[in-house]
Amino acid sequence: MHTNTNTMNSEELFQRALKVAPGGVHSPVRSFKGLDRAPVFFKEAHGAFLTSVENKKYIDFCQSFGPLILGHRDPEVAEEVHRMVDTAWTFGATEIYSLELAEWITSTLPFMEKLRFVSSGTEAVMSALRVARAATGRHKILKFEGCYHGHVDSLLVKAGSGLAGTSASSSAGISAEVAALTLVTPLNDEEKLAEVFHNHGHEIAAVIIEPLPANYGLLVQRPEFLQKVAAICKANNSLLIFDEVISGFRVGLGGMVEKTGIQPDLVTYGKIIGGGFPVGCYGGKAELMNLVAPSGDVYQAGTLSANPIGMRAGLTTLKKMQRLDGWNVLEQRTSKFVKALRDGFAKKDLPIQIDHSASLFWIHGHSAEVIRTIEQIPQNQAATFKGLFLRSLDKGVYLAPNAYEVGFVSMAHTDELLQQAAQIIIESAV
Repeated sequence: MHTNTNTMNSEELFQRALKVAPGGVHSPVRSFKGLDRAPVFFKEAHGAFLTSVENKKYIDFCQSFGPLILGHRDPEVAEEVHRMVDTAWTFGATEIYSLELAEWITSTLPFMEKLRFVSSGTEAVMSALRVARAATGRHKILKFEGCYHGHVDSLLVKAGSGLAGTSASSSAGISAEVAALTLVTPLNDEEKLAEVFHNHGHEIAAVIIEPLPANYGLLVQRPEFLQKVAAICKANNSLLIFDEVISGFRVGLGGMVEKTGIQPDLVTYGKIIGGGFPVGCYGGKAELMNLVAPSGDVYQAGTLSANPIGMRAGLTTLKKMQRLDGWNVLEQRTSKFVKALRDGFAKKDLPIQIDHSASLFWIHGHSAEVIRTIEQIPQNQAATFKGLFLRSLDKGVYLAPNAYEVGFVSMAHTDELLQQAAQIIIESAV
């Protein structure tokens, strides 16, 4: 059945969606939960803009939660995608397109000696954990409270009560036995980290961390803390996994590995390397990746892994960013945008702050300290964001519809457009 969007509106479409999908959506954050209104239904996207079924245009800072670093439907990427669609959709066999992207990544990033493409960031993380357990013969994983690594059962856990390292599932449907295999400790706390390793170091196969946590606010970590994480892994023969699904090719060509100078054992990627199409990737040291079937005994497979359309879109995106020195361009544009917002909030004497790193930004309630852990997030964050989001939305700016999600600036956001958006957001803040 085709929908005539000229005769529909978002509220009516949402009521239809509620009948066929849980909560009316196919990923929870799209639902506008807690915002007391139906989500906007969109029918078109181009550059920095989304167009709703009501034909209203919005300046988009969600950018599909990060993949679209060039903006929606970049012309160069679109040309390659159209060419690929007319060539092949999927092979289920070896092909040249994933080879070209794999060769580009491994030749550009020396620490990525070998890699395997999958179809999502969650799948990449799941596979990297399996490799780590096989390589070490250990079973436990250590993660940090405030980092998100997809919806893998063993990582949908939160800190439990009592001693550092205890955990409890953060989703229904996950057994206590599975949750118990994951240890949890706070970010930015070397003492708690040392305590967990003192108690469980001989059991820990790997430590996984977002080196730039950006799924529960933007929690920029101290370099010293990240260095401590790397050192304690090495001292205990535990692998270090950087989850760069968001930060990879977003904060710079070499991601947080380049920014920190820390070389992890394994890295997971997603989002940008697919140019807007479903993709994930895990890789790192050749000796570890050689454990993966068919070279080794760690089984992992995927019908649509390395889909050629995503491979071409990703390679075209990355090459264009490199050619345009896009990461420096975005750093400068985002810095100006954030400064304009800070100045505007300060002029209105509002208890609102904004943090940023590279082309990511996060608007939050007033805090007397740099926010590095979820405990430091202001209690009124949800309420502060709700009004700002809804008023900005009414004026034509689309932010990620959740108080704890970050915003993304793309190459399609010109200085002029960012100035216009900043003015709208400032006007919407009260």
